[in-house]
Amino acid sequence: MGSPAQTGTKIDRESIRTFTFSERIKLWLISWAGFLLIRVIGATLRYQLITETGCLTHELGAAPTSIWCFWHRCVIPAAYRFRKQKIAVMASRSFDGEYIARIIQKLGFIPVRGSSSRGGMAALLGMREQLEQGHPAVFTIDGPRGPRYVAKPGPVLLAKNTGVPISCFYVAVERAWILNSWDLMIIPKPFSRAMFYGSSPIHVPPNATEEQMSALHQQMQETLERCRLRAEAVFRQNQVG
Repeated sequence: MGSPAQTGTKIDRESIRTFTFSERIKLWLISWAGFLLIRVIGATLRYQLITETGCLTHELGAAPTSIWCFWHRCVIPAAYRFRKQKIAVMASRSFDGEYIARIIQKLGFIPVRGSSSRGGMAALLGMREQLEQGHPAVFTIDGPRGPRYVAKPGPVLLAKNTGVPISCFYVAVERAWILNSWDLMIIPKPFSRAMFYGSSPIHVPPNATEEQMSALHQQMQETLERCRLRAEAVFRQNQVG
């Protein structure tokens, strides 16, 4: 398996940076700890699936050519569910992005380096390349540092340029530890139920105007929130019942 800076067969050389010895040690420890955490806890989760009409997923995984968006806070249960599927995931070029890239690569994802603040256009080109090779593309759409639950427009632009539709999803967990982080990160408690809720696809016309793009961005924002609220509502209803 190639280095985290590798996307497909090409290397994004702008994403390669030099780390100090102490940083390399930290990266090794964090990446292995994160990988083992996801594998150990994820193996105990009981996933349930709810999808809207036309959703681009099924029990086994994502459609080969699809663009996915989800909120950053449910990355742990999402990463386990979609592991080993050669899905392209955007990871920033920061120190945090480096260990995230290493973790997801160990899980069988393809890291594409860049973010909304650094290397965004290059990352979108990398995601397009992965779609052309038949790999799904996934965005933690309010990452890497928020604001929480505010979607960035990258997937809409990618969908316009590729003709590939967008589906949104959320994974709610019945019992979890919630970190005091910007995204209120969910760490599922072992043997919890995890509810995956996936949306109907959003299609972006290749000749979409700026006004249409803005409206579709807003539609994506609303769809992401609908997925979150409906997934979380399943467990709230069970608690009331």
